[in-house]
Amino acid sequence: MKVKAKKVIEYVLLLGLAAVLLWLAFRSVNWSEFWNDLRTCRWEWVVAMMLLQCVITLMRGERWRLMMRPLTKELKTRETYDAYAICYLANLAFPRSGEVVRCGLIAETRKTHFEGALGSVVIERTWDIVCTFLCCIPLLFFGRFRDYLNEKLFGNITGSLTWLWIALGAVAVITGIVLLVRANREKIAKSKVGAAILRFFKKLADGIASAFRMERKWAFFGYTIAIWVSYWLCSLWTINALPAADGMDGWDALFLMVVGSLGWIIPVPGGFGAYHGIISVTLMSIYGFSQTNSLAFAAVSHEAQVVQMLVIGLISLVSWGIARRHRERLAEAVLEAEEPAQQTETESINTTA
Repeated sequence: MKVKAKKVIEYVLLLGLAAVLLWLAFRSVNWSEFWNDLRTCRWEWVVAMMLLQCVITLMRGERWRLMMRPLTKELKTRETYDAYAICYLANLAFPRSGEVVRCGLIAETRKTHFEGALGSVVIERTWDIVCTFLCCIPLLFFGRFRDYLNEKLFGNITGSLTWLWIALGAVAVITGIVLLVRANREKIAKSKVGAAILRFFKKLADGIASAFRMERKWAFFGYTIAIWVSYWLCSLWTINALPAADGMDGWDALFLMVVGSLGWIIPVPGGFGAYHGIISVTLMSIYGFSQTNSLAFAAVSHEAQVVQMLVIGLISLVSWGIARRHRERLAEAVLEAEEPAQQTETESINTTA
């Protein structure tokens, strides 16, 4: 009971945090301007983005099916798609619960190890981190974010060559830190914080290496590239939808995609408040948007994704229930068919005796 009470209190606090973040984001909005932004929105781009999100869910499901092959080769595309859609639905209500839910669904359906399914999720998350980091690299050389860093942090450094030297210097520093940590690993591991950091990076390295040992690794990498290109397209199409964002380009879409992912990471239900706040602050500080325009952009982007998750999540929940009932009926039919055969065999043995 104490554990349940703790979970309830934790959820209520997170829900309260989401409400506070929403209030802080929207408290000074000019509502007439906000509704005008929504009225002038090009909704065909929003619908296209939502449909592409469905395709992303399908691709993520297929990639996960590849990762689960060592555990079970019987997984169907519909099962991994439904499990992923239900995962997103669960995350909207209870942050970080979706991964456990989808692993549990597959483990129950295919009678496989839950721990093995959860291990595949760790590999997924590792590559999500890697891809997010890789998306950040070109932003240092191209787009509005590069100009912002140039102006605010580096005193109007000009020229791509100078930026190249900065990047090479950063790589050299990171390499030096890695070598230093490797040389002093035992000393670092003696402290709790040091041990936790080492464990994190070990899991990260193991997750990266695991992909290269997969049976169909090139299919895995192909799906990964397609998924992240699709995320970028979703961001670009959201920009195309809002008249206030006219003039922004593909590099801006990439930057907003990376920033927006941070809003989903913060553990509040559905990313409410956190996503709106991060996107709004970014658009105001770097792109010169008004607070109202920036929040209209955040609202369209976030709520379109939430509606898409709700719709496909509920459909998949019903689909999963129907499929589960079908499997149960099939199992009952098999048992009923086996009973007469067992009775005949028993009678034959008794007669012989």
